Amino acid sequence: MIGYLMVGTNDLARSLSFYDAVFAPLGYQKVKTKERYVAYGNPETGGRSEFYVTGPFDKKPATAGNGTMVALPVPTLQILHDIYEIAGNSGGLQDGAPGPRVANSPTHYAYVRDPEGNKLAFYCDDPTA
Repeated sequence: MIGYLMVGTNDLARSLSFYDAVFAPLGYQKVKTKERYVAYGNPETGGRSEFYVTGPFDKKPATAGNGTMVALPVPTLQILHDIYEIAGNSGGLQDGAPGPRVANSPTHYAYVRDPEGNKLAFYCDDPTA
């Protein structure tokens, strides 16, 4: 249903340092680099761009959307914990420790914010993996 995701930044280099670190455990890599934006994708899916980090097209300051969040699946609970720690050590903020959020659901979530304040949720549907 979603063709791609895009988050804004006012400091592309700082944001890329964060996303390089956070996406590494998932195998996401830079697949397209331009002056104003960088696209990340999974080389195993043909490098198709899935997630863009960019300066706003209108040249106004980027802001994090209140109530806006991007959710990304992770394959194992260990990777979920790793990403949460990496985010806190890579210029982002930890915004909700890994764990279940809904009663009787096996899904575990971890919430972080990138250096610009964009909120990301990472989730693992199988905590035994």
